[in-house]
Amino acid sequence: MSKVWFVTGSSRGFGRQFVEAALSRGDKVAATARNADTLSDLAATYGDAVLALDLDVTDKAAVSESVTRANEHFGRLDVIVNNAGYGLFGAVEELTEQALRDQLETNLFGALWVTQAALPYLREQGSGHIVQISSTGGVASWPLVGGYHASKWALEGLSESLAQEVSGLGIKVTLVEPGAYATDWGGSSAVSADPIPVYDGVREALGAFMQTLDFGSPAAAGAALLKVVDSDNPPLRVFFGTQGNDMLPQVYADRLKTWADWQDLAVEAQGSTPVA
Repeated sequence: MSKVWFVTGSSRGFGRQFVEAALSRGDKVAATARNADTLSDLAATYGDAVLALDLDVTDKAAVSESVTRANEHFGRLDVIVNNAGYGLFGAVEELTEQALRDQLETNLFGALWVTQAALPYLREQGSGHIVQISSTGGVASWPLVGGYHASKWALEGLSESLAQEVSGLGIKVTLVEPGAYATDWGGSSAVSADPIPVYDGVREALGAFMQTLDFGSPAAAGAALLKVVDSDNPPLRVFFGTQGNDMLPQVYADRLKTWADWQDLAVEAQGSTPVA
């Protein structure tokens, strides 16, 4: 049985590949972008199977209208993919308040508005799958992308709670955590803070590290997402790419060791509760 998708950020990168993967196998897609004209070739190729919509996910009213229109157009919604987002680069000291607020408005609140708009339809039909495009940067952090990490860590916590809230309603939730991919995340869609020279050494070190990474193919990610949404028991979290399994087990091992090393202090901080 074909699925009906609602995908944000569909003009390029992951979003474009997710839309094309779904359409190419016969699914139907409401594909959104800030400028729906960038999706005109999809409409020409797939006809009525695709509904192209203008959408800025930071506009809550527009999000609600677009989700409602998609549901009315196709008669149901099966897969919600919150993909719209961008990278914010800069040391924490370099970030402006507005830059961080804008990052959260898109990467966190945009996903929240879409999720909240879709949930009544998914609850009514007793099924659905919400896919949040997070990042390996949603579970670990590196220098100079603290604002981006803040948005993805928040999305991770929000979505883990959501998964528990809707598990009895026939609705599934998956956090996709990509590593490094050849998308425009660090290109024209990115925002960079004005640099403070004291952090130039950190920038050079991070740039050298990035040069060592094997960047994945967004097209392969599109095919992989089909397997996730077709699973009878999809994961709450799944890595896309090799970096997650290569790097993050050590991150978690270090956290566990630190907690164990400081366990005595944790017990001391508990104090004692008077017995009534």
